[in-house]
Amino acid sequence: MFNVMVDAKAQSTKLCSMEMGQEFAKEWHQYHSKIDELIEETVKEMITLLVAKFVTILEGVLAKLSRYDEGTLFSSFLSFTVKAASKYVDVPKPGMDVADAYVTFVRHSQDVLRDKVNEEMYIERLFDQWYNSSMNVICTWLTDRMDLQLHIYQLKTLIRMVKKTYRDFRLQGVLDSTLNSKTYETIRNRLTVEEATASVSEGGGLQGISMKDSDEEDEEDD
Repeated sequence: MFNVMVDAKAQSTKLCSMEMGQEFAKEWHQYHSKIDELIEETVKEMITLLVAKFVTILEGVLAKLSRYDEGTLFSSFLSFTVKAASKYVDVPKPGMDVADAYVTFVRHSQDVLRDKVNEEMYIERLFDQWYNSSMNVICTWLTDRMDLQLHIYQLKTLIRMVKKTYRDFRLQGVLDSTLNSKTYETIRNRLTVEEATASVSEGGGLQGISMKDSDEEDEEDD
């Protein structure tokens, strides 16, 4: 659909370059402007709809993490059963499957868009809006839990998702001025504080997952 808009704009430009009388040229210029406005509004709507679908996936991931909120029945039951069972057997802790699945989804979607959409300008606008919307959703989720300490699983999952999202969108050409927004800095500061708290309260720490950059993580992304 994006490519249809690109072709429509190109064809409109060709028509306007035809030789024509002055009066007709004036009328056609007005008509051409209306076509451009229609194409622009259509592109905006398409980007908004696509981003909304991507954000819905992210909201689903955050909904899963919400089950681990401090004080919820699920969180209390989980903590009780893990502590009780750990006296007798090694209890496996939640892995990074949810975070990795989301990161894979984002990367695959980016690759598909790069392959299918011919207009770089539209891709840039889409990725900018997608990144900003994702960070806004995560920031809102964290703000709603301002008075709660994050569960270790919530923290590890969010750190991985936020860092990978930042790096992947940077690789896609999103500018640093967009990446390092106030919203991102708010998220980064919150997760850094939560990480410091967890490193004290959790005996095993975060098992190498950190908001700090590292050479090991860079190699993992390659």
